[in-house]
Amino acid sequence: MSNREFAKNLIDQIPESKLYYIIAYLQGAAVPDETPNAETLEAFAELSNGGGISYNGTTEGLFAELLED
Repeated sequence: MSNREFAKNLIDQIPESKLYYIIAYLQGAAVPDETPNAETLEAFAELSNGGGISYNGTTEGLFAELLED
């Protein structure tokens, strides 16, 4: 029996009242891992090499600073 078949058999044994939790978990597990795009990877590399600008304040503070420019 494959893992997929085993999982389907186990799902049949789960009480209806608990299926909500299993569905939420499975939806998260079914999403493929996302790979950052080239621009994001370049930004990571820039920060790793000592470049770029790092911000350590609050989100509100960041947006206030961005809107000043």
